[in-house]
Amino acid sequence: MRQTTGRAVSVNGRSVHVEVSGRGTDWVVFEAGSGQGRTCWDAVMPLLADRARLVAYDRAGFGRSGRRSDQLSVDDMAADLVTLVDAVIPQPAGVVLVAHSMGGLVARRAVESLGPRLRGLLLLDPTPERAPVYDTFDRTAVKIDRAMAVTQALVRFRPLARMVSGNVRRLFPADTYETMLAEDFVPAGIAQTRREFKAVAAAIPQFRAEPPGRPTCPTVLLSASRPVKGREKQHAVVAEHQRRWTETLPDGHFEEVDSGHLIQAEQPAIVADRVTHLLGPSPERRTPSGRRTPSV
Repeated sequence: MRQTTGRAVSVNGRSVHVEVSGRGTDWVVFEAGSGQGRTCWDAVMPLLADRARLVAYDRAGFGRSGRRSDQLSVDDMAADLVTLVDAVIPQPAGVVLVAHSMGGLVARRAVESLGPRLRGLLLLDPTPERAPVYDTFDRTAVKIDRAMAVTQALVRFRPLARMVSGNVRRLFPADTYETMLAEDFVPAGIAQTRREFKAVAAAIPQFRAEPPGRPTCPTVLLSASRPVKGREKQHAVVAEHQRRWTETLPDGHFEEVDSGHLIQAEQPAIVADRVTHLLGPSPERRTPSGRRTPSV
């Protein structure tokens, strides 16, 4: 079992489990996708440990955070993220925010509140709200919820939990997978994932009617280039919408990556490299006045 320790932090009346690791004066915060928490970043963390302070956490109701039965919205999750940054990272330190999949919606809602503290944003395979896949997502979410209700019952039995989590087992280190199995692939974890899918379904019309403010900080979007079999056309359309959204930003960069959806597990070195790029020159390359020396 992984040995990383953490602590409970109160955010907006909710308890979230936070792990802070690494060293340095720069800070990086990680926002997981739906159905995952802090452990999904385990392959990336060691690659950045000498470069920055790293903050990974479980959203309220998930992993080691306090279990909940109420329905939180994407806006609630974004508010928790902003409050967490304020609680854990001392002022006036800046932050690079890394978000995967659904976590991209949460991160984008948090951008305006983070304001000048946000030094960079790295999005891993998010689905922009204008993508056609969301046109009927309300109905899709109902079907997914029914399937997950079955999964929620199945994971009560550990051998079946291992079976339904086989795709995760193949991608993550053994100790990370065992932690995920113990914390996430349990009835309460699946129940929270169901609530998060409902939150996304409710958020999409809101995002379409009133999109979050575009980030003005350097933003990198990594798009997974290997689609699930049978979804090649849908995948291509989503990738095109990712590209279009990135092109609307004042400082955006779109990049395809040889990976499936879980880029942080399949290509952790690329993720770490892009985070390092967003952080800029290391402290030792900064002048005494605080200005950064040019890269060579």
